[in-house]
Amino acid sequence: ARGFSVPLQRPADCGADRYFDSSRLACAPCGAHQLQSAGGSSCVCEPGYRMVSSNGGFSVTCEKCPESMSGVTQDGWNCITCPKGLTSKGNCKCPSNEILVERSIDGILLNEALCIHCNGSEQSFSASDASGSRCVRCEKTFIQVSKSCDCNSPNILTGGLCFLAREGLPPKGVATVRFAQLGVTLTSAWFLKNLQSSAFACWLYSNLTACQALGNMCVMNMNSLSSSSTDACGLFQYIFVSTARVGIVHSIPYWRHNLPWLYYGDQPGLASQVLEKNHFPTTFSFKGTDKDVKLQFVAASFDAAGNFLKWQSLEGGILQLCPDTQTKLNAAFAFGTTYQQSCKISVSKILLDFANPVFYDLFLEYNGGNGQQHLWAVPVLNLNLQYNEKFVNQGSNMNNWLLTRRFFLVDALSGKENDLGKPPRVIRIASKITISIRLVSHTQRGTIYPPLVTVAYTDVLLQNPETQSVMVSFAVSYEMNQSEAQIQTDIALGVLGGLAVLWSLLKTAGWKRRTGSSIIDLQTVFKFLLFYAGDLANVFFIITVGTGIYWLVFFKAQQFVSVLLPLPSQEEDFVTYIACAFSLKALQFLHLLVSQLTIDIFFIDWERPKGKVLKAVEGEGVIKSAAAPVSIWRTYFIANEWNEIQTVRKINPLFQVLAVLFFLEVVGFSNLALMDASSSLTRSSESYVAPWSRILRFGVSAALWVAIAILQVIFFAVFYERFVEDKISQFVDLCCVSNISVFLLSHNCFGHYIHGRSVHGHADTNMEEMNMNLKREAENLCSQRGLLPNTDGQTFQISISRKMRLHYDWIHETLTRKRGPARLLDSSANTFEQSTRAYNAMNKFLSSFLDHVHKEMDYIVKDKLLLERILGMEFMEPIEKSIFYNDEGHSFSDVLYYGNETTLLIFDILFFSVVDLASQSFVLAAILTYLQQEIFRFIRNTLGQKNLASKTLVDQRFLI
Repeated sequence: ARGFSVPLQRPADCGADRYFDSSRLACAPCGAHQLQSAGGSSCVCEPGYRMVSSNGGFSVTCEKCPESMSGVTQDGWNCITCPKGLTSKGNCKCPSNEILVERSIDGILLNEALCIHCNGSEQSFSASDASGSRCVRCEKTFIQVSKSCDCNSPNILTGGLCFLAREGLPPKGVATVRFAQLGVTLTSAWFLKNLQSSAFACWLYSNLTACQALGNMCVMNMNSLSSSSTDACGLFQYIFVSTARVGIVHSIPYWRHNLPWLYYGDQPGLASQVLEKNHFPTTFSFKGTDKDVKLQFVAASFDAAGNFLKWQSLEGGILQLCPDTQTKLNAAFAFGTTYQQSCKISVSKILLDFANPVFYDLFLEYNGGNGQQHLWAVPVLNLNLQYNEKFVNQGSNMNNWLLTRRFFLVDALSGKENDLGKPPRVIRIASKITISIRLVSHTQRGTIYPPLVTVAYTDVLLQNPETQSVMVSFAVSYEMNQSEAQIQTDIALGVLGGLAVLWSLLKTAGWKRRTGSSIIDLQTVFKFLLFYAGDLANVFFIITVGTGIYWLVFFKAQQFVSVLLPLPSQEEDFVTYIACAFSLKALQFLHLLVSQLTIDIFFIDWERPKGKVLKAVEGEGVIKSAAAPVSIWRTYFIANEWNEIQTVRKINPLFQVLAVLFFLEVVGFSNLALMDASSSLTRSSESYVAPWSRILRFGVSAALWVAIAILQVIFFAVFYERFVEDKISQFVDLCCVSNISVFLLSHNCFGHYIHGRSVHGHADTNMEEMNMNLKREAENLCSQRGLLPNTDGQTFQISISRKMRLHYDWIHETLTRKRGPARLLDSSANTFEQSTRAYNAMNKFLSSFLDHVHKEMDYIVKDKLLLERILGMEFMEPIEKSIFYNDEGHSFSDVLYYGNETTLLIFDILFFSVVDLASQSFVLAAILTYLQQEIFRFIRNTLGQKNLASKTLVDQRFLI
């Protein structure tokens, strides 16, 4: 195999005696008495040699000139006598103000070159041009000052111009440029050549290009101005103050005749007047027949020498240094569309594309109403401004700003030190340009304040342009005064936060009543903080969801622009609220898990033995009759069903996540979160995509979460649970069929009771009898299922007395004692026997308690008051008798996932939103949300199963 490798050679690598052969892309030797040409791609004869033939490249033949004609003509083809000496290249030279003549008028070559003096007298006023080949009329300032082409003392010669020395001339300028970021101050070759002459010509002759050039040099020096400096801005200010008598342009006091408009004035507080006193005289709308969503920015452009170039529309992308498609560049000025563009650009490309700086005066075009187009001057805030100490163009205090007018993109000119033909030592780049559009407060017709251009420059010390790069950005932002919205949010937080405190106090009072304690201790304070965390999380959630939906609806649906989205910097408080809501809701969720995993529960078996059986007595060798044992399988069955419904929810979590993701990413609802005025769900791949708004992103996702969850709840409540499967109601029915009641305590003295006592007396029967019992019940041939006669109420909230609780704990102590020290264990019985006795004792006690056997621990059944239902607490304290409150809504689900759907849903929404705001990815947020749901469901099931086995004395091996 052959390689296709060639050596890399550049023209600069060839040296003086070789040239770069473009056909071979390699260096080749020149012939005898030849040197590399200036371009490097051919050879030329050495000084003192003329060309005999030349076909390009090395095809050059040279011949030495004779001693009598040692010079070579300018074209290199002939030898000639040079009476006044030779240049370093071997050509003839002439003194200043003389021109070289090598041929006669008819083109015949002279034997001896002539140096013809240009006549500078009054009749001709001629002088040699820059090349020394022609006599041309000398510069007019020479003629005006000295009536000749000489500028002799005491006249002043500067920048190729002659000025009459007199009083009142601008002071001598300082030709230095300060690059503050680098701490470098250098003498600029451009300033050294043109600063003084531009100032004199502007002052003496009101020369338009000279005045513009002086203004440009002031802009290149970052509008620096101090009372002790005579730099470019000092000279400009000197002329500005001295020409007050010449009048102003377009009735603008800062725009003098013949001078460029550089400053808005240095009066304190003037910036706020310029930016907020007057409204831009046109309105903007997003929809309707009067739709006007284009900002017509135009710029007057000038070169460094002060020449006007042309009017340019910004839609061409002239201010965007980053390359992009024309469609996306034009999208920068669609009203209401936040535009951001940033990239890293090579310094070598900048030097190639912006060798000469261009200066811009920016205007916003509008229709004056009489068919005449008008321009509104757009102020510039230069963040690098080097002005008096009283002005600082940083921060939000407009009173300290000094607004300017003119700016540039790249300055590769002022950083040239000695020779304008050489590369600069330092370049200055507009690394960040932002056009800010601010909406007038309380406007209903899309009125805006004058736009503001903010420019930040970066100084780059050139070392290796090929490897150096600069990050540049261009943005158009839209903002409005958010102080009123912030005040309203603070008021809502204060009011709802206060209500949350009251609600948490009520919850704490209810909790104290349910625990049977009246002492305010550290546990009470801790419980109050946990309640308050959950309620405050709900407050933050309500405010953030309301805020997100408000901006989503009012910004996207408005016709005439009345609101604009908060800037990313103004969204920080909103993001903080979401983070607080998530943190507090996570704390409430963990509190909920711990509470559900520590409940006391017992399954009461109402089944009684059927007859007697003969049973051998261990150790005695005799057989005695005993009551027939009751099957434990019904209890195991109910325990398994309870274990299964612990994490049942009112919605399908997987469907919820997939549906939200489907609407966001597939249908395109995520496009509503873009910071533009469009309410379309689809976007073209070629169109510009605005940045995301975190507020809109949260508003869209939260609205979808809530809407889909509500639809799911309605579907399950109205259709699925009624016609397909209702696991909660079915569990109650199953308890009744199994002849087992559920007694559970979520608090020390409060809990729930599911009455499952069979109306048929027995449930441990065969299939035929079971079907017969169900048929009798369906035909109302038996009593009702309720705890009280002739009632259907099977579920109750129970508030038990302290005496009842103590007796319950005394019986349950046998179970807990087996985990205690060995000295406390009953040596006469093993652990299994202890558990069995504890189970039988608890079953007997609770069944007798429900049958009103214990008069000292009796109970009453009553309805809850409406206010008790609303507040979620009980006003009556069970001192002597326990109280069973009729429950029509299966409130025992409060100890399950099912009864806490709101808390779970809000936690899922906040988790999804926090992940999305951190990653800006709906897909990742959906995946992680589903994973956390499954992880917590697994934890709830596993630990809940252990608690169930521990509290009900059901062997965990039977819980599957």
